[in-house]
Amino acid sequence: MPAPPTAAASLSKVTHQYGKNQALSEVSLDIPRGCMAGAIGPDGVGKSTMLGLISGVRVVQQGEVHVLGGDIAHSRHRNDVCPRIAYMPQGLGKNLYAELSVTQNLDFFARLFGQASSERRQRIATLLKATGLDPFPDRPAGNLSGGMKQKLGLCCALIHDPDLLILDEPTTGVDPLSRRQFWDLINSIRSERPEMSVLVSTAYMDEAEQFDWLAAMDDGKILATGSPAELKQQTQTDNLEDAFVALLPEGKKGGGHQLSIPPFSETESEPVIVAKGLTRRFGKFTAVDKVSFSIRRGEIFGFLGSNGCGKTTTMKMLTGLLPSTEGEAELFGEPADAHHLQTRKRVGYMSQAFSLYSELTVRQNLVLHARLFDLDLKRATPRIEELLGKFDLEESADRLSGKLPLGVRQRLSLAVAIIHEPEMLILDEPTSGVDPVARDVFWKLLIDLARKDKVTIFISTHFMNEAMRCDRISLMHAGKVLACDSPAELVAARQADRLEDAFISYIEEAHSDTAADSATAAAVETDTARPNFDERLHLDIPSPELRLFSPARLLAFSHREALEVLRDPVRLIFAFVGSVVLMLLFGYGMNTDVEDIRYAVLDQDQTPESRRYLQNLSSSPYFLEQTPITNAAELSERMRANDITVAYEIPPHFGKDLKRGRQPAISAWIDGSAPFRGETIEGYVKGNHLIYLQDLSRRTLGEVPAYLPATIEPRYRYNPSFESINALVPSIPAVLLILIPAILMALSVVREKELGTITNFYVTPSRKIEFILGKQLPYIAIGMINFSLLTLLTVYIFKVPVKGDLFALTLGALLYIMGTTGLGLLISTFTSSQVAAVFGTAILAILPTVQFSGMLQPVSTLEGAAKGIGTLWPTTYYMHTSVGAFTKGLTFNELSGDLIKLALFIPVFTFFTFLALKKQER
Repeated sequence: MPAPPTAAASLSKVTHQYGKNQALSEVSLDIPRGCMAGAIGPDGVGKSTMLGLISGVRVVQQGEVHVLGGDIAHSRHRNDVCPRIAYMPQGLGKNLYAELSVTQNLDFFARLFGQASSERRQRIATLLKATGLDPFPDRPAGNLSGGMKQKLGLCCALIHDPDLLILDEPTTGVDPLSRRQFWDLINSIRSERPEMSVLVSTAYMDEAEQFDWLAAMDDGKILATGSPAELKQQTQTDNLEDAFVALLPEGKKGGGHQLSIPPFSETESEPVIVAKGLTRRFGKFTAVDKVSFSIRRGEIFGFLGSNGCGKTTTMKMLTGLLPSTEGEAELFGEPADAHHLQTRKRVGYMSQAFSLYSELTVRQNLVLHARLFDLDLKRATPRIEELLGKFDLEESADRLSGKLPLGVRQRLSLAVAIIHEPEMLILDEPTSGVDPVARDVFWKLLIDLARKDKVTIFISTHFMNEAMRCDRISLMHAGKVLACDSPAELVAARQADRLEDAFISYIEEAHSDTAADSATAAAVETDTARPNFDERLHLDIPSPELRLFSPARLLAFSHREALEVLRDPVRLIFAFVGSVVLMLLFGYGMNTDVEDIRYAVLDQDQTPESRRYLQNLSSSPYFLEQTPITNAAELSERMRANDITVAYEIPPHFGKDLKRGRQPAISAWIDGSAPFRGETIEGYVKGNHLIYLQDLSRRTLGEVPAYLPATIEPRYRYNPSFESINALVPSIPAVLLILIPAILMALSVVREKELGTITNFYVTPSRKIEFILGKQLPYIAIGMINFSLLTLLTVYIFKVPVKGDLFALTLGALLYIMGTTGLGLLISTFTSSQVAAVFGTAILAILPTVQFSGMLQPVSTLEGAAKGIGTLWPTTYYMHTSVGAFTKGLTFNELSGDLIKLALFIPVFTFFTFLALKKQER
C-alpha cells in the first residue's frame, strides 16, 4: 500500500519480532510530512524498532513500510533515498567515534556522502559555529560531555541536508540546559528548511509537548495519534503524562491515586552521610571538585546532573568504593571504607541497569542475596515473603527475572537492595525508561521506606518531576555542586516557574562565572557550548552525485580506521609488540633438536671393558653423564622423578663374556613419555653402540668387517647442520601472520557492532565492497609491518638468512595477509561480541595452521579430510613460500605456484564476506 502524498512515512500492518519477543504488533500508521512528529512511551514499547524500520536500519519482517514515496524494503529504493535520510541512534554519541576529534568525525560522514574537500570544510565550519562547538574542533569525541556529544551527533546527521531527520531518544541523559539548546537547534533548522520532516522518539513527556504530532505507543501497539492538544482533549487531562496514562489499557493505569508525600521531619541530630570538600582527580582531569553536603536519616536526597558531571564518582567516594583525592567522606559517623563489612551491610545499592541474574527466578534472586548478606534461614524466609507481598511480586515469584516487564524488574531490584534491611539506600537512576504508572508505584515504595522505616534514600535522576518529590536535591554540573536545598526553595531562589528552569539558571550562572575568570578557560574547559542561532545551518550547495562504487568512500573507511588504530594503544601493542614477543617465545621454545640427554649407568661389571663402552657416551655432545646408579630400585626411582632420561644397565661379567664371544646384552632404559624425543634418543643409543662395536672390531681384528655389499651415506641438502631452528623459525611467521591480522580485523568490525557505530554503515550510501576493502587496508598495512619485523628477527636474532628470492617472499606475505584479513572479516560477520571474535578467530586460525598446513608434517603425507583441509588452507602455501625462501633458497619461478594459489584465496574470502555481510539488522 503506497504512502499518502502528505506522509513522510507510512506503516501498514507491520509486525516485528526479536526471537519470541514481539516488538511491534500489526502497526499501521501515517506520519505526516514537513512537521515535528514524535513517538512517545517508555522503554521497550517498540519506538526504536519503528524508527529503525523507517530509517532502513532494520529488515521489514512483516507488513509494509513506505518512506519518502517508496517501499523501504526494496533495496533499490533504499539506496535511492538513503542520502535523503539522517538517522541518529539512541544513546549518547552512539554514532560517533570516540578516538576521533570533532572535526574528524564530521569529515568522515561528509566523505561517505561524497562531498569534495572544499564543501566539507565549508559545511563543517558552518555546523560547528551554529552548534557552538567551534571552540573544540580537535577535542576527541570521547572527551565531550553528554550534551556536546548529542550536538556533534546531530551535526553528523545534518552534514548532507536530509529531507527526513530521525532522532531516537536524542536527549536521554543530557542536562536540562543542553536539552533545551538541542531543541532550539532543531527548531532553528526547521525554520530554515520547513519542508524537512523530523521524527523523534522520547520518554520525556515535557519534550513531547512541543511536537506537532504524536503517536503514543505501548506494548508494540499504537494507542493514539494526534497533536499534543488533541491527545489531552481526547483524554480530558491537563498534561501529556496524564494523557498517556489515560490512554493505557485498564490493567496498566494503576490505582489512579495522586502520589502523596508526607513531610520530612528531622528526628536525627547526626547526619548519615557527610561530604566535606570531596575532590577526585583522574590525572589532570578533575571529576569532582570540592563537593560538600550532608544527608540525614530518613531523608530522600536527590542528585541531579547530566551524564559525566561527577554524580557516580561522588556516590562511590561517599560509600568508600573510590578513594578521594582531597576532602573527607563520612558514613554513619565513620570514615567511608568499602572494606568495613559491617558498614557495607547497612547500605543497599540499586544500579541503573538491571544487574540481577536473569536466569534465576524472582524468588531465587531474593534467596541468593539473602545468603550473600548472611541472613539465616529463619530470618530470610519470612523476609522474602514479606518483600514479595509488599512489592506486589507474588504472582511473578517463579518467573525468570530476565523475562519480567521493566517496571516489575525495577521493583525486584529494589526488593533485593533492601533484603538485608539497610539503613541507607543508594539508587542510581532507578526509573530510567520506566512508564509513568510504574514510576509512581516505585516512588510509593521509596516514600514508605523513608517515612515508615526511616531508610535514608540517596537517589540520582534525570526526571525533574521526580526531583520535585525529594526532600532536598543537589544540583551538580561539571564536577561541582551548584546548589543544595529543597526543590521549592531552589525554584523560589531563581524566581522560576519550574525546577528545570531553575537548574538551567544555575548552569548559566556557573558558565558566566567561568567566562568572567578567563575567556580562554571558557573556550577550552566549558562543556556546554552555546549555539549560535544566527548562523545558517543549511547551505545552498547541490548534493553530489552518488555512484555505485566510490574510491573516496572506501578511503574514508580506511582513513578513519587508521586514525582509530593509531590512537588505541591496546591495539597497537597487540599488533606489534604481541607479534615480536610471540616470535621470540615460539622461536626459542619450539626446538625439536634432541640434546643434553641426561643419563646414568648401573655398571654391575666394573671392568676396563665396561668403562671403555661407557667412554663413548661421556664423550658424546648429545649426552650428559649423571651420578651412577647403585641398584635397580634406584634406577626406577630416578627415571620416575625425571632425574634422568636414559639409564644404562651393564650386566655382571660383561667384560669376560665379551672376550669369550658370548654376546652379552646391555639394557638401555629410555623415557618414552615423549615419543618423538624417545625415538630420536633410541637412534643415538644404537649409533653409539655401533661405534663401540666398530672400535672393538678394529682393536681385536685390526679392521671393521664388511657385513653388507653396499653402504649409504645420507647428506642433508637444505639444512646440512640438521638444526630445527632453520626449519621451524621460518614457519612461525606463517602462524603469526594469520593469527594477529585476522583477530585485529574481526575485532574492528565486531567492536563497531558492540558500540553501535555499525549503524553508520547501514544508514549512509556506502556499499558493502567499500566497507570491506576500506576496513581491510589499514590491517594489511599493519600485517606488512609485522612481516618486516618478523623477517628482521629471523635474520638477525635467530641467524637464519634469506637464501632465496626476497621479492617472492614479500609478495607472498602481501597476498597471504590480504587473505588472512579477509578471513577475519568473514568471521566477524558471524560474531557479535569481541570475546567471541577473539576466541573464534584464534581457534579457526590456529587449528588448521598447526595441524594441517605442513608445520608438523608435510601436507602430502596427510590423508582424507586432513589432506583436504591442508590443501584448502592459505597457510599451507605461505608456509612453503617462507621455508622455501629462507631455508631452501628457492627462486621466484619455483615459488610462483604458491603465489598464484595464495592470490586465489583473496577473492574467495571477499566473495563470502560480501554475501554474509548485511546492510540491515534483523
